[in-house]
Amino acid sequence: MSSDQRPSETAYDAAVARLFARQPNRMVPDLERITTLAELLGRPDQAYPSIHLTGTNGKTTTSHMVGCLLAALGVTAGTYTSPHLQDVRERLRVGVEPISRAALVEGLAYLEPFLAEVDARHPDLVTFFEVLTALAFTHFADAPVDVGVFEVGMGGRWDATNLVRGEVAVLGEIALDHPELGSAVEHVAAEKVGIIKDRATVVSAAQHPAVSPLVEEAAQAHDCRLVVAGRDFGVAERELAVGGQRLSLRGVTGTVTDVYLPLHGLHQAGNAALALAAVEGFLGFAGGLDEDVIREGFAAVRSPGRLEVVRRQDAAPVVLDGAHNPCGARCLATALREEFAHRNRVFVLGILADKDVDGIVAELLPVAEHVVATQPPSGRAAPSERVAKAVRRAGGTVETAPDVAGALSLASGVAGAEDAVVVTGSLYTVGEARGLLGLEPA
Repeated sequence: MSSDQRPSETAYDAAVARLFARQPNRMVPDLERITTLAELLGRPDQAYPSIHLTGTNGKTTTSHMVGCLLAALGVTAGTYTSPHLQDVRERLRVGVEPISRAALVEGLAYLEPFLAEVDARHPDLVTFFEVLTALAFTHFADAPVDVGVFEVGMGGRWDATNLVRGEVAVLGEIALDHPELGSAVEHVAAEKVGIIKDRATVVSAAQHPAVSPLVEEAAQAHDCRLVVAGRDFGVAERELAVGGQRLSLRGVTGTVTDVYLPLHGLHQAGNAALALAAVEGFLGFAGGLDEDVIREGFAAVRSPGRLEVVRRQDAAPVVLDGAHNPCGARCLATALREEFAHRNRVFVLGILADKDVDGIVAELLPVAEHVVATQPPSGRAAPSERVAKAVRRAGGTVETAPDVAGALSLASGVAGAEDAVVVTGSLYTVGEARGLLGLEPA
């Protein structure tokens, strides 16, 4: 794009400000507004087949893996993920490229009269997430893409993305996270299986014993083919490699060996198996996938803020990971213990108030020599002293900082060159740290 085609900073900032002004004060479990909006737009959500992903952790990374695999296969995918780390444009990609500033401004301007119409018809305004979802629908239809890859924002049944065709439904591991979804894992699962459509292919991670029957029942009720990790596909072999890991993946239609994945963590290997099965399912389990093409796709995967290592000259490296629930914190702790040879780890920990602060702290403290508790840049942030109290209750050493910048400074002062600063607890915390460390939006 030439410079004269770029929107002015003022126009872009104003468009984004109007978008963020639509963040709701309460969650309303219905699809009325997004359905009305999609109908007024001519149902762009139905213009292409789609792969729909839910689960508790790993959705964004698995979505990126699916997109990269499809790109290597010559299939143009539109990928919609959430949340973003630094720039809202990260959420919408065609191929690997995020939506341009100009396209974002133009797309939001195009939606304005339709939004006004829906706002007038319903007691609650169209929300921030619903607007972005509608933008993804139209942007992908206009591109055009061959397939949409949609990550749910929260849950599944009442998520705005649930209008998509959903020829493939991907269910990552389901655990407790958002309190709005329920206090028992089976209640969470009941919401998440709501993305399963009639005669779809369902690709599921290995699930909790209370969840597996719900997945099977939903698949049967919708006359779907169900493939499950461990039974029908999975990770056959795994070994650590420089900058990531080398895998042998057992797909539904065959095994792919010598796959280099430039991401850390056993959980990412599981996500890779899930992504491969999802792509196989989208292609109808036809078999005969070119192994070199699959390797090319996985080698291209990037997932900022997920066990991302930032090297700093004459200072301790920083490990960025958005673990925001106990399950994610457990995966982070395991990877730090097994894959990184740091002497000590100093944590910068900022968590949202509606998360399980004590549960996250309990998982991280065994691998933390010291914690700097802080607040992520969000109105939903837990006060730093609340996080610090949880650390003290669990027997850890802790100090507080009012913001992520101050916490990074304190942690860097404590950590030596052979140590690591680990920034975690929320993607908001990680996104703020990426900017402070001079990293561009990915």
